[in-house]
Amino acid sequence: MDRRSFLRHATGAACLCGACGGSIANAVAAEGAHWAYEGHGGPKEWGSLAPEYAACSMGKEQSPIDLTKPVAAIMGDPVPSWRPMPLKVQNNGHTIQVDCAGGGNLALDGKSYDLLQFHFHTPSEHTVDGAAFDMECHFVHKAADGGLAVLGVMIAKGAANPALEAIWQVMPTKGGESVNAPGMLDASMLLPKETLSFRYAGSLTTPPCSEVVQWVVFRQAITASADQIARFAKLFPMNARPVMPLNRRKLLLDVM
Repeated sequence: MDRRSFLRHATGAACLCGACGGSIANAVAAEGAHWAYEGHGGPKEWGSLAPEYAACSMGKEQSPIDLTKPVAAIMGDPVPSWRPMPLKVQNNGHTIQVDCAGGGNLALDGKSYDLLQFHFHTPSEHTVDGAAFDMECHFVHKAADGGLAVLGVMIAKGAANPALEAIWQVMPTKGGESVNAPGMLDASMLLPKETLSFRYAGSLTTPPCSEVVQWVVFRQAITASADQIARFAKLFPMNARPVMPLNRRKLLLDVM
């Protein structure tokens, strides 16, 4: 068994959970020991909080990373086939998450992944040449074999974002609360127009940090107003894991 397979087994990557927090782990991490973004139980301690969190400290293909000095490659665009869906928003104690059951799928490298949910971080978890954006949105997808694909979208301060506003107007302010709001949401409105993207193999960015993720992070950011960013930060002043070493992985920039 290779190292990645061992860590996948050790961290129980196939478990599903809707209350595990501020990253792709919202969709796939098993509930376990309490963790946080700062102070006791923060990122430096994650690997020692529970045996199933071992990859957080042992893993060599962890996320997020600094997106710098990529190798140009021709891979083809990710192809989201999303459909408008009922707006189901929850505050899981680590982030605001929009649940997307029946919301469509993503075609990536000849493989199909179902859209499970998307959620937000401030500041961005990934950085570009060492600089963070104001926020980052993660669209979490899962394949039939349990593999994950996540689309990362940077959010920069600028014009107000109507799609974000629809979520912000109903987002619960207390952890554990959820809202089924009237109307439908078109998640594709949160994607940038340009499709150039960074690609790399990585992990969940919260415990159990399982290394089962194909990451696609768009180079172009979308915008949110200063007020929209501040309203999210009022609930979650900091919910981003620090960047992790690239180690021996390759960071690619899809130029098609």
